[in-house]
Amino acid sequence: MPHNDEPPVSLRIFGKQSRFLREQRGMTRRELAALVPYSESLIAMVERGERPPKPGYVDAVDAALDAGGVLRVLIPDVAEKHHPAWAEEYVKLQAEALALHSYSTHFLHGLLQTEEYARAVFRSRRPSLDDEEIDKVVQARLLTQALLTRKPACRITFVLEEPVIMRKIGGQGVWEGELRNLLKLGELHNAQIQVMPLSRQSHAGVDGPMTLLETRDHHTIGYVEGQQGSYFLTDPDDVSVLSHRYGTIRSQALDVEASRALIQRLLAGEG
Repeated sequence: MPHNDEPPVSLRIFGKQSRFLREQRGMTRRELAALVPYSESLIAMVERGERPPKPGYVDAVDAALDAGGVLRVLIPDVAEKHHPAWAEEYVKLQAEALALHSYSTHFLHGLLQTEEYARAVFRSRRPSLDDEEIDKVVQARLLTQALLTRKPACRITFVLEEPVIMRKIGGQGVWEGELRNLLKLGELHNAQIQVMPLSRQSHAGVDGPMTLLETRDHHTIGYVEGQQGSYFLTDPDDVSVLSHRYGTIRSQALDVEASRALIQRLLAGEG
């Protein structure tokens, strides 16, 4: 599933509809802004489909344009989502997964991130996000962590490249808090965390990060993220290759106990 930055169709339709109603009444955005408790710039973004309108906005604009509920009826379709449209399907599949297996090469999987670490990750993104956008995506990420303690339990394994746990994203305090979080999560009966050491001379993970999800109907799918895109792999041959590769990666990584000991040493300043 390729990454797509274009606004969702539902938002574009709502924007076009509200703009049509406004222009049909011979009203400018500035004139509409004078009638509702929302700025001219926000109205412009909603009309372009760039910003999901909150129910209060829809009610106010529907009334100001005397639309008779034409806009209000669209509220369920344009309600603000926790995740961008391109990520919604993955988030849904992850929340329902029977098993999740993840190999990380640059930063920790979202399920392992503390709030402070997640905030630092999103602050590192370029082009940069503003504070409101960061708050939104951080809270969305934290919501996904319900999977860790969901009942029935999801079987979860992580393999982390050693530089991932050594990189002090967000600074010393954030890093130490994240290491403590990894130790705590490592105690969950349904989760295993392993570290791929820098000393490893034979390495099956040279093609980069990946995630394998087992769906409710016992199908396994692959999920791969890159610089400008993300996609699912569902073909049995492709999934078989990823499954074999992940199994080899796990066998090459430190076992759970040795991985935990490494994290403890780093936290103690002995790394």
